[in-house]
Amino acid sequence: MEHRINIQELEPEAYKRLFALENYLITSKLSKTHWELIKIRASQINGCAFCINMHTVDAMQQGETAQRIFLLNAWKETDLFTEEERTILAMTEEITLISQNGLTGETYRQAEKLFDSNYIAQIILAIATINVWNRIAISTCKPIA
Repeated sequence: MEHRINIQELEPEAYKRLFALENYLITSKLSKTHWELIKIRASQINGCAFCINMHTVDAMQQGETAQRIFLLNAWKETDLFTEEERTILAMTEEITLISQNGLTGETYRQAEKLFDSNYIAQIILAIATINVWNRIAISTCKPIA
């Protein structure tokens, strides 16, 4: 893999701010399962090998099953995910692929039925955060450790 800059070394203050947002989300009401599903699914869409590897390992350490991880990219075709998880996965796809249609009214209304406003905000922040990490890792060819 091509060697590129290390943004964490070159811009440590910016990285510190990104980690602050990450740490906020870890302490928010967002469940660990929801957070890991968001991170894995967005990373799959973006093709971020570094993040897919990291977050699937993290998810399995937190008790996520291999079967659900293997089927995550085909979540619409299985009944392994709850209604809440399916809504979060739809939000993750629509926000990650923002230039296609954005977060649709239908998906947003479904989220409003299932979650309070703060939880919806945390979901959106989580999706935005992993997309930032994906873009940094892909742009810098971050190697899988």
